Amino acid sequence: MHSFSLQCAHLLQRAFFSRDPREVGPELLGKIIVRRERRALRAGRIVEVEAYLSTGDLAAHAAAGQTARNSVLFGLPGQAYIYFIYGVHYCLNISCMPQGEAGCVLIRALEPIAGMDRMTTARGLDGVKPASASDLRRLTSGPGRLCKALEITRPRDNGKNMVSVRSDLQVRDDGFLPEKILVTPRIGITKSPDMPLRYCIAQNPFVSR
Repeated sequence: MHSFSLQCAHLLQRAFFSRDPREVGPELLGKIIVRRERRALRAGRIVEVEAYLSTGDLAAHAAAGQTARNSVLFGLPGQAYIYFIYGVHYCLNISCMPQGEAGCVLIRALEPIAGMDRMTTARGLDGVKPASASDLRRLTSGPGRLCKALEITRPRDNGKNMVSVRSDLQVRDDGFLPEKILVTPRIGITKSPDMPLRYCIAQNPFVSR
């Protein structure tokens, strides 16, 4: 695992997200989610995502139209859409499509590449030294885990501009390209369960399932 340098990873542009989530999803694999806090940072490489559409996708939060809760999905592309699930976990999505149209990509799993000690503390795993891939996997493998590791919450981050140099939550590109991408149905949903909208890096140990 190589060290991560913010200067070697450029910020994605809003135009990247102003497209169909089915195009954005697989292209997000290998990109990096960064949480900045003054001089400290935490970062993880995206290894698993799910696309959520609008009309016709009954599992999407935007399926029933715009509400106060999901308004970020209808706003500018490249914004963080955070929701709370099962009364326990936050989930990070990034809005897609031009403003006024809805869509997003759910970030399901990251491979930690920087700030693992801070992630360990945030996950409440103090005393665990994440030295191996199996230990590191506990930090950010799963949408709830990665949000806790990066301290992503709806009050703190919903609507945050992830393509702004001033944002403390960003998505960046260091040029990494996956060798092979797998496409499967989404996980853990009962509506529109068969749509092949889950994308992950093949054989990556940090994929959630």
